[in-house]
Amino acid sequence: MPIDLNCDMGEGYGRYHVGNDEGIMPYISSANIACGFHAGDPQVMRRTVQLAKLHGVAIGAHPGLPDLAGFGRREMELSADQLYADTVYQIGALNGFCLAENVRMSHVKPHGALYHMVNRDRELACALVEAVIAIDRELVIYTLPQGELVQAAQAANLRVAREFFADRAYQADGTLVARTHPQAMIKDAASAAARVVNMLAGQRVVTVTGEEIDMQAETVCIHGDERQAVLFARSIRTELERLGVVVSACERT
Repeated sequence: MPIDLNCDMGEGYGRYHVGNDEGIMPYISSANIACGFHAGDPQVMRRTVQLAKLHGVAIGAHPGLPDLAGFGRREMELSADQLYADTVYQIGALNGFCLAENVRMSHVKPHGALYHMVNRDRELACALVEAVIAIDRELVIYTLPQGELVQAAQAANLRVAREFFADRAYQADGTLVARTHPQAMIKDAASAAARVVNMLAGQRVVTVTGEEIDMQAETVCIHGDERQAVLFARSIRTELERLGVVVSACERT
């Protein structure tokens, strides 16, 4: 079956450069582009959209919390109304650059702490879904296979791409291990590629505590800000193609 390979990108801003988007882009099928809150700025957004277009990579909005200093990885208190407005603002900003480059946005994936908040809190999940619908209800929502966001999106008849993280460890309940945990990140590219292959073959993943849990996904994520992100992207793509797995973006509805 085909599988999407996505990566978080465009996460520099101003004079700060984060990740190697140019090196990663040839190996992925979808790019989640920061929209200016947790990272990114208008120039970075424009360049990243242009780079994705050049490589034929699907473009998605990667909205986050307004927390540049914490890279959007610190939870914040916000109302559903605030989340709705912030999400419309961010998706709309990236969509403007897509329109300017004559490409269509394909998906939305919340970033960092927001990703986890909308999977725990139904009201926030619904606010994010409503924001997506306000911009374009054909957009695909990338999220965990289980949680409030997938339920809210499906209830609104939006397409969902269930996501597996190649470079992150899992807990027994299917959520990601906190980044403060020493085993939160998978450090070896070959191990990450093997995890993806095993997940696709058996729809299972081994947790940080050794249990096997169900894991079904249409898209696989790597983090572009990690030091070995290019190696991870290349290793996973190479292994998938060696096994005859088609790497392609999740199509809009």
